[in-house]
Amino acid sequence: MAFYELDLSEEFRKDLEETLQDMVNPVVVDVFVGPNCDTCDDTVQLLKMMEDASPVRNGKKLLTVRVFDKSIKEHEKYFRQQRVERVPTVTLIEGYIRYTGIPAGEEIKGLVETILRISEGDSGLEEETGAILETLKNEVHIEVIVTPSCPYCPYAALLANMFAYEAYKRNNPKVIADTVEAYENPDIADKYGVTSVPAIALNGKLAFIGVPVEEDFIHYVKAASEGKLEEIMLKDYGDATSL
Repeated sequence: MAFYELDLSEEFRKDLEETLQDMVNPVVVDVFVGPNCDTCDDTVQLLKMMEDASPVRNGKKLLTVRVFDKSIKEHEKYFRQQRVERVPTVTLIEGYIRYTGIPAGEEIKGLVETILRISEGDSGLEEETGAILETLKNEVHIEVIVTPSCPYCPYAALLANMFAYEAYKRNNPKVIADTVEAYENPDIADKYGVTSVPAIALNGKLAFIGVPVEEDFIHYVKAASEGKLEEIMLKDYGDATSL
């Protein structure tokens, strides 16, 4: 039994067309697939429908979807370049934003909004947040553990995505935002002992349950970049080993 219901109806396509009309600049989305993958075909179908629903400018669709197959030797370099290890994976901005597992159910909202904000060139973050992201010294891997039916998960994923996008836009691509579908990647969910979603890990350390406030989140990301995450968690929670 599928853990998600993929809606590829005509009504859904029309909704996509209406929403994606706000696109301004071209956006490229990469889909990584491979053999023995139960959700790869659905992921490609979903992203191709988004591409078809995107507006046309100068004779070209503003959303371009590229598909890379792990079984094709010529595609292996793209997996390496974007550090993709699992399929399906959906990426934007050269892999700094990624969805590990199909972005189905509620996650479609966050993905569409991410595409729109990148197309508009506006992360929607506070200037102070951007200034901190511009100065990060070391890489921060944000993992947002989600499920397709979680109504709050897209907001957590979108916030992480915009952190990655703003850092990338400011020529300091030190943030990787990774939205991880829990049912397809139970080993990652189990690694963090996730019992409620969204759950957010920074550099391999569970840091938030629920959707964080931007002001709090940027301070945690900065601490993770400086190797001081446990220090700030100890201060806030009194126990750096668990939330």
